[in-house]
Order: sequence, then structure tokens, then C-alpha cells
Amino acid sequence: MDLDLRLELLDQLYTIYGDFIRRQPLACTKGCSQCCTCNLTVTTLEGEYLRRKLSPEQHDELVQRLISAADRRRYRPTVTLNRLADMCVRGEDPPEEENDPDWGACPVLKDDICPLYNLRPFGCRCMVSRRDCRQTGYAEIDPLVLTVNDLFLQHIEHIDAKGYSGNFTDVLLFLDQRQALASYQQGQLGTPPQGLLANQPLFSLMIPPEHREAVAPILKAIRAIGPADKRHSKSSSGSKSPERTR
Repeated sequence: MDLDLRLELLDQLYTIYGDFIRRQPLACTKGCSQCCTCNLTVTTLEGEYLRRKLSPEQHDELVQRLISAADRRRYRPTVTLNRLADMCVRGEDPPEEENDPDWGACPVLKDDICPLYNLRPFGCRCMVSRRDCRQTGYAEIDPLVLTVNDLFLQHIEHIDAKGYSGNFTDVLLFLDQRQALASYQQGQLGTPPQGLLANQPLFSLMIPPEHREAVAPILKAIRAIGPADKRHSKSSSGSKSPERTR
């Protein structure tokens, strides 16, 4: 699938999710950055989306901030979400992973405000809470919202099946390398470098039985995405998703 089309599909997924999450009772407000840690994970598609939307000056500042924080400890996943879904279907035990919010705040933050807020990756968009995290010390996310979050995360990985996933810092610094960026844009990435994971197509959706009816309209909207001139037709290149659920 053409990279420009994949970026358009990602933009449509952001819009669909925005329509959903705005209807949820959330405590999140501007300046609430309790959940904005250095442990954010993204796909290369989201990194490219951000890179293309930023001005050269904004991009250079972002890269410098990430380089400055590159030596800090941060969460690096050992499996992607679609791989994890496959493991669950096969009855395999998921790997143990260490992810500690005390490792520090997101290196992008400025005075508890995200300068990239309107362009933020999906991992930021879906990190929401029904109660003020500054008071509780943790995010309280409705179980249905968690299911919807997984649904979008799986589709984003699926659309970027020829790309990589990893920590925000690692992915953005990877794309800042000229040869790596060119290989990604040409769909010619090989074995991922240390710290990044190869994305996987979507084979099974992580939807528990009690949420199937509630997510059906959202899943229908996701399946309808496509090029602007064919918005109401199903795209055989990635907008379909399997029926199998857990």
C-alpha cells in the first residue's frame, strides 16, 4: 500500500477515535501530564505522520530533545500488540515486560504542556482517565475504552505492517536517519534494529464477548475508511479486519 494512502488512513482513524472519545466522561484537561511519560510507544507510520506535519524548525527541535533524552531508561516493548493477540489465541503466555512511569516524563513536554498535542500519536490520544490522575496517582480507564483502544492500536499496526514499532524516542530517531527513512518510504525495511520490532498484520481482534455489540459501529466505521474519493468503499489494501475475536 502506498505510504501516502496509509497516512491518509491513519488520519481517518484518528478522526474516528476522536469522535468516540469525545463522548466519554473524562477528567483529562490541559496541563494534566501525569500520564505523559517517556514510555510512549508508536509505529513508524505515526512517526512519519508527525515528521511530515512538523515545520523544519519544529522537527529539528523535537529531534534535539529526543537526542538529549536518548540515554534515559524507557519502556521498550518485546512484542507488538498484533503479535500479542496471536499469542493469546494460541494459548501462549505473554512475555513479562517492565514499564515504570517513574522513569520520567515525556521529553517533548514543556511546562506540562505538549507542543505536539494536535499531532500526537495514538498512544497519547488513548491515554485517558475518568478521574484526575494527579489526585489518584494513576489513570482509571473504562474497560470498554480499553477495548476500543486495542481495536485502533491493532489496526494502526496492521496498516503499517511493513514498518516497525517501538518507543517514541527510538522510532523518531530511527526515522531521522536518512537511509532508514528512505528505506521506510520505499517499503524496503529489513530486520529491525535493536530496540524496534517488526509490525504484524492483524489476524485476530482483541474484543471480549461483552463488548462486541458496543464496538460494532466503531468497527464498521474503521472498515469503511479508504481514499477520499472512495470513502464509502472497503479498501482491500488494509481497511478490512478479520471477524475472529477473543
